[in-house]
Amino acid sequence: MIDDARRNAYQGRLGVPQNLASCHTAVINGLVFEGHVPIADMKRILRERPRGVTGLAVSGMPMGSPGMEVPGNRRAAYVVTAFGPAGTRVYARYVARGL
Repeated sequence: MIDDARRNAYQGRLGVPQNLASCHTAVINGLVFEGHVPIADMKRILRERPRGVTGLAVSGMPMGSPGMEVPGNRRAAYVVTAFGPAGTRVYARYVARGL
């Protein structure tokens, strides 16, 4: 883990769109993961390797996303966005759930 004061420049070099930049950035087998992306989506994209996609992002820190779970609180709706040279598209949707 590296806490880089130049995170924005690093994310830019990796092709993360500014509007999808978040708090965590990982590169796994050549794909970029930004923010609180669910592991199931990470495994799926690593397996599928869709053309024109360089990574997945979850913008912000939605309540109930991986690492943001709080017992007794509801999960907010959020979107996992695929990004790359072909642009951006919705990769997965998570609906609000809970209380």
